[in-house]
Amino acid sequence: MRSNYLFTSESVSEGHPDKVSDQISDAVVDLFLAKDPEARVACETLTTTQKVVLAGEIRGRGIMDEAGNWAPGVREEIEAVVRKTVKAIGYEQDGFHWETLDFSNNLHPQSAHIAQGVDASGNKDEGAGDQGIMFGFACDETPDLMPATLYYSHKILERMAADRHSGAAPFLEPDAKSQVTLRFENGEPVAATAIVVSTQHGKGYDEGEKEAELKAYVRKVVADVLPANLLSDETVYHINPTGSFEIGGPDGDAGLTGRKIIVDTYGGAAPHGGGAFSGKDPTKVDRSAAYIARYLAKNIVAAGLARRCTIQLAYAIGVSAPLSLYVDTHGTGNGSDDAAIERAIMSIQDLGGLTPRAIRTHLGLNKPIYQKTAAYGHFGRIAEGDFFPWEKTDLAERLKAAL
Repeated sequence: MRSNYLFTSESVSEGHPDKVSDQISDAVVDLFLAKDPEARVACETLTTTQKVVLAGEIRGRGIMDEAGNWAPGVREEIEAVVRKTVKAIGYEQDGFHWETLDFSNNLHPQSAHIAQGVDASGNKDEGAGDQGIMFGFACDETPDLMPATLYYSHKILERMAADRHSGAAPFLEPDAKSQVTLRFENGEPVAATAIVVSTQHGKGYDEGEKEAELKAYVRKVVADVLPANLLSDETVYHINPTGSFEIGGPDGDAGLTGRKIIVDTYGGAAPHGGGAFSGKDPTKVDRSAAYIARYLAKNIVAAGLARRCTIQLAYAIGVSAPLSLYVDTHGTGNGSDDAAIERAIMSIQDLGGLTPRAIRTHLGLNKPIYQKTAAYGHFGRIAEGDFFPWEKTDLAERLKAAL
C-alpha cells in the first residue's frame, strides 16, 4: 500500500435520478416483504421526464399468483408507494411531479426455473439467488469505520437535504452531487485538497447575489461537516461549476436502479463485485452477502484485529454454501494472519457457514428495512432497531476469542 497519495470519492443525493429509482425499487421491496417475509423481488425502476416505469420478477403470498394475477388492491398499493416516495424526496416540478407523473407497472411472476434452483426442497437447502462475487470492507479512517472521502461526501449531501426539507435552505432543489479529495500522509487523511458540489437550485441562483448566497451556504456546510484540520486556504472549491443547475432529477437525466453501486458501497476504496443492491429481496446474495461481508470486515476492524480489511465471498446460483471466503487485512493485521481469520469466521456457529438462509437469519434481513438504505450509502450507517443490522459490532469479541 502507498502511504502518501490523493484519493477521491463521490456521493449523490436522494434526488439524483438514479437514487430516485433505487428508492422506488426498495420501497416496493419493503411493501412486499411486509406482506410476505419470504417474498421474492427483483424490481427495476426507470425514471425520466414525468414517468416512472417498473419492471422485474416477483413472487409472494398475498401479492401475485403464479399466473400473474395480482391480489386485490396490490397494484393500487404499489402506485401509491411510488408516488409517496417521489413526494417524500421533494419532487413537485413541471418535469417530475409525484402527483401528475405517468406510472407504468410491468412486474410479472418470477421464473419457475429460477425458483426451482433457489428454493429449499427435500434434503436440499435453499440456494443462492444468483452466482457472483461480493465484497465487504472496513477501515479505521472514520468513527463508522468507512473511507473518509466517501464518509464526508455523504455527510455534505445529507446536511443539504436536511436543510432543504426543513426550509433552512429554500433555494435548494432535490438533485445534487458531491465529491471530496483528501491528501493522505502515512496512510492518514491530513488535508482536503478539493471539494466539488453541484446542486439543483431555484430560479435565479446562478448569478449575482443569489449565486453568491448559494455558494456561501455550500462552503458553510462543508466547514460544518469536515474536521477543521482538513480544511485550509489551499482547499479548492468547485460549486456548481457548470454555472446553472435548474433542470435536474429525472427531468434532466433518466434514472435507473443500480447505477450508483460505488456510491452505495465504499467510494472506490474497495473492490465491488458488480451487483447492485436496491430492488432485490435478501435471497439475492448480491445484497445479503455484501451485507454480511461488510459486517465481518467491520467487526474485524472493531476487534482491533486489523486497521483495514477487505472480504470477498463467492456463490453459485442454487448452491447454498459459498464457493470461497477470502480475507485481506492489507498488512495491517495485529498478530493473526488472514487465513486464521478466515477459519475463525467459519467456526462461528451462528453464522451457519455463510449460507444465504443463515445470513438472513443472523442479520434479520427478511423485514421491510431497505428503503432507508437507498440513499447516502448502505454502509457506515447507524444500526438502530431492525435497520442496518450489518453495521453492528456484536461479533468483535467472539472473533477475538476464536483466534
